[in-house]
Amino acid sequence: MRLFPLLTALAVTFVLYFAIFQREALVAFANGEKAQDAPVTAVVADEVAARPPVSVLVLRSKAQSVDSGIVLRGRTEAARNLNVMAETSGLVISEPLRKGSTVSKGQLLCEIDPGTRMVALAEAKARLAEAEINERAATSLAEKGFGSETVATARRAALESAQASVERAEKDIERLRIMAPFDGLLESDTSEIGSLLQPGSLCANVIQLETIKLVGFIPEQDIGRVREGALAGARLVDGATVNGQVSFVSRSADPNTRTFRVEVMVPNPNLSIRDGATAEIFIAFSGEQAHLLPQSALTLDDAGHLGVRAVIEEHARFFTVEIVRDSTKGIWLSGLPDEVEVIVVGQEYVTDGRRVTVTYRTPDQ
Repeated sequence: MRLFPLLTALAVTFVLYFAIFQREALVAFANGEKAQDAPVTAVVADEVAARPPVSVLVLRSKAQSVDSGIVLRGRTEAARNLNVMAETSGLVISEPLRKGSTVSKGQLLCEIDPGTRMVALAEAKARLAEAEINERAATSLAEKGFGSETVATARRAALESAQASVERAEKDIERLRIMAPFDGLLESDTSEIGSLLQPGSLCANVIQLETIKLVGFIPEQDIGRVREGALAGARLVDGATVNGQVSFVSRSADPNTRTFRVEVMVPNPNLSIRDGATAEIFIAFSGEQAHLLPQSALTLDDAGHLGVRAVIEEHARFFTVEIVRDSTKGIWLSGLPDEVEVIVVGQEYVTDGRRVTVTYRTPDQ
């Protein structure tokens, strides 16, 4: 390959580039002036404004309060789920209740054989009666000066110890009957008759489903937009939908997922929602101002930013927008003035500063 033709081609390309794309700079250089970006920009803007106006179709829009939200994959949880435990030891003497049964608050779940507890109570009461007599006698003698104050004090201590023994024996007898702590359903059979319970042994598992929790986990970038009391809803696996309010927003993130637990309380009067079912949860964010516009109004500027073009004092102007949410009637956008005239037809044929001739869109267009 010859070197001279290659150099000639490069020189011609260089000259053509400056002659076509840098014409203003060359003219300024020829006149002995330093090219400046700002004057060039001003000249271009003046040229754009001087061009004939472009006819555009405009939609008058006013900002409205719109609820956006987030969709989570979550689950249902019973409002209450409690393992009822024994507090004392002994054999169960009550007939068991089968799982699925409805129980009321205070209903007997398990009863334990008292064994020798009644005897222990009687013995404690006898010692209490003896201690009362001894305490009265010692106190009377001490007051009359015939007895020692030390003896009287010891008798009072013995009386208090006897009272404590009676209360302990009575409390132990009370623990023989294990009651339902609230209205609910049995998720397990109660302890079988004849089985031995120890302190901490399971008598029954009771759940309450009249109100149920929807539990989901929100990413940390969205947790600041969720408030207690916010409206929420869910679609269950069977297609049923429920509505409720956010009752709890965690202040501490899960260390593994960096997400925050959120709970929604929903009524479940017919107990149709089960504990542990999968749910698709929608939580509404606090309302924000946005414009409902047709999707066709969206356009891009030279830098690739998404936005719309509006008419400001008979000239086109580009506004960068953010999509709040989509709907069947259009798309909700934020980042615009409260009242704005948006170009819905012709926005691709104008640039910033271009004069426009406005035709307003009617509701049926």
